[in-house]
Amino acid sequence: MITASNIALSYGKRVIFKDVNIKFTPGNCYGLIGANGAGKSTFLKILSGKIDPDHGEISKGPGQRVAILNQDQFAFDEYTVLHTVIMGHLKLYKVMTERDALYAKPDFSEEDGIRSGELEIKFGELGGYEAETEAAVLLNGLGITEELLHKHMKELDGAEKVRVLLAQALFGNPDILLLDEPTNQLDIQSIQWLEHFLSRFHNTVIIVSHDRHFLNQVCTHMADIDYGKIQVYVGNYDFWYQASQLHFRQKETESKKAKAKADELKEFIRRFSSNASKAKQATSRKKLLDKLTIEEMPISSRKYPYIVFAPERPSGDVILEVDGLTKTIEGETMFKDLSFTVNKGDKIAFMGTNSLAKTTLFKILAGEMEADAGSFRWGITINNAYFPKENNTYFEDKGLDLIGWLRQFAPSEADEGFIRGFLGKMLFSGEEATKQTAVLSGGERVRCMLSKMMLAKANALILDEPTNHLDLESITSLNNGLIAYPEIVLFASHDHQFVSTVANRLIEISPDGFTDVMMSFDEYLELQETSSKDASHLEQKAA
Repeated sequence: MITASNIALSYGKRVIFKDVNIKFTPGNCYGLIGANGAGKSTFLKILSGKIDPDHGEISKGPGQRVAILNQDQFAFDEYTVLHTVIMGHLKLYKVMTERDALYAKPDFSEEDGIRSGELEIKFGELGGYEAETEAAVLLNGLGITEELLHKHMKELDGAEKVRVLLAQALFGNPDILLLDEPTNQLDIQSIQWLEHFLSRFHNTVIIVSHDRHFLNQVCTHMADIDYGKIQVYVGNYDFWYQASQLHFRQKETESKKAKAKADELKEFIRRFSSNASKAKQATSRKKLLDKLTIEEMPISSRKYPYIVFAPERPSGDVILEVDGLTKTIEGETMFKDLSFTVNKGDKIAFMGTNSLAKTTLFKILAGEMEADAGSFRWGITINNAYFPKENNTYFEDKGLDLIGWLRQFAPSEADEGFIRGFLGKMLFSGEEATKQTAVLSGGERVRCMLSKMMLAKANALILDEPTNHLDLESITSLNNGLIAYPEIVLFASHDHQFVSTVANRLIEISPDGFTDVMMSFDEYLELQETSSKDASHLEQKAA
């Protein structure tokens, strides 16, 4: 259990938290949600002790261990993968290293023997004899193979490091587990493994995530950060959304009724306060008015951008024909002899463990890269718009503000009022529209790129991981915008709900080939799970 009492934190005049009181109890998994900038990651750091609040205190049970997902990919570069994971239980790691150092001494003394005996007892009590096996199991579940266990962290790529750091947080059965965006850079299989792991975890878990399906699968409670406070709801993300919307509507209705009643009383008092025959009634109503409480609706930090893709013209019969595309990068095959035809109404999710393969395909289709072999052809009626995973090249001109940046992609006749209006819909209102592109956050850049796509009025959209860096509100708006879009969508995403609600066709790419199916994402996963169980059953039978 971990408790926050009267927590307050401000940065200058900006209040992040004010008088937050919340108790997180064992056996529950809490999803910590709120708009970008609401203070989710900051609150996790306060709970872990990495940040001190302005006032208030954090308390936990005696001897309880807190584990937090480390965000610094370079912090353990000089350590092996196995040791990095075991360092998640620092007390055990210190005992292990002292023990190993003693046994490595060439002049092992009697005193060393006594100390080693003490260490062996501590090592056993802390689960040291099972540590390497547990670490290897965690890593395997997250897609880190056995041959990487004894490599140094600096030899791994970014995605592999993220997985090792997640295994580090999960290691050793911590009493309180704090996870900030644990599904980042995980593939579908690893996310499913993590969901199963957390469903069996019996201690306290607090998670920050923008993956709605993940929150629905693992969370028993939602802790909602808004209005400078944290409100806890029992249930998963979908339940929170329904309950919070109902609560807001009730408050709004109560506020409107109170204001209407106040206006009615004021009007009566105004009309009859000087009328002798009605003076007593006017005085009575004045007392009622004084007692009436009108609760102002607080301003939420949650804001939903207006994301609507409106094609200038419908697509013709020929949309996209891909024939035998092959691409190898630095000796690694991205795809080979990839062929498919896009039909009217297709919304295709591209899947596969190699994210670079999907990015490479999209770059080729967008005309930003050449294939090694094969060809593709867009129909003459098709105007496509591309959303790249990496957008740095679109923001290289550091001297532009947002108005100047978006003007590059707006119709020639568009005036500043049109551009400001468009930016306002994408949450860049007032002075925000004059912000320099050089200081934009990742989420703000994504909203700019989506604005660019909307202005293109394309009838075919190519989107490579468009939910990266977005908050839940922006993801919801984009999700709904693509569901409503009547034309062609080719996309890749690790967001389960995003894929399952947008795609009606799936193409899974591997170096050896591809699978092309017309079905929903959930149906495909169910089919894969059934096939996996059947294969396992056959192996057991053969054995």
